[in-house]
Amino acid sequence: MTPVDALAAAAALHLGFQLVVTGVVYPALAEVPEDDWPRAHNAHSRRITLVVGPVYGLLAAACLWVLVAGSVDPFVLISAAGAVISALATAVVAAPAHGELGRTGRTEHLMHRLRTADRVRLGGAVRCAAFALVA
Repeated sequence: MTPVDALAAAAALHLGFQLVVTGVVYPALAEVPEDDWPRAHNAHSRRITLVVGPVYGLLAAACLWVLVAGSVDPFVLISAAGAVISALATAVVAAPAHGELGRTGRTEHLMHRLRTADRVRLGGAVRCAAFALVA
């Protein structure tokens, strides 16, 4: 397996994960009745962490490998930039929003912030996978 193959595989895994979060997980979470929100959000946070860590870890490792290997292919660099966009949206917006949702409860503002970060993540994941596959 080449570094670019690893990037394409990790990017495809990340995109699949992100599509499930965007299309299934967050819509289901938004439909949780208010009186069940603390339990449902805590369960979501525990479960999703078990998946987020390995997916982002593999993606980061693949990006690092392809960059350390010296690839200056523009498609590879754009792919890696997509991964960085997704990771930053998670670290800077989504994770803090989840923390606040867990502490203070669900509000329209926090859910909007979370879904906005999620759309940014999805865009980054699509960019990452598409350009990795072209590379």
